[in-house]
Amino acid sequence: MALPNIFDKSVTDEMIARINKLEADSKPKWGKMTTPQMLAHCNVTYEMVYEDKHPKPNFFMKFIIKTFVKNIVVGEKPYKRNSQTAPAFLITDSRDFTLERKRLIDYLNQTQQLGDSSFANNESHSFGKLSIVEWNNMFYKHLDHHMTQFGV
Repeated sequence: MALPNIFDKSVTDEMIARINKLEADSKPKWGKMTTPQMLAHCNVTYEMVYEDKHPKPNFFMKFIIKTFVKNIVVGEKPYKRNSQTAPAFLITDSRDFTLERKRLIDYLNQTQQLGDSSFANNESHSFGKLSIVEWNNMFYKHLDHHMTQFGV
């Protein structure tokens, strides 16, 4: 079963509508992150695409990540609740809800406007080259998981 296409404007708009239903004090159905922390956590995926602020894994770590983590992240199977996350995605400090929400919406719009062809077989931060379907799954599945976590 294919996941919705985050590169499609209607799917992006639907995800943005879900994000806009969040409140700064929304409570998660599971997990310990606050809403601002969750938004900052979701932004990390896009920071790794659009910004140079996260160090890339060395050859050995990239091999391990591609071997054991890649299929979990880019496959269609939903994430399990309370799954372990990579260190770069751990957000433990307080964050500004409005700023993190705006950043995430801006990243989503940028990604949608670039379109899927901009990602075809591009090198990801940690997983090597990804197909359009793998990029879509990584982007959509992660956001859907956390929107569901927060009941939107």
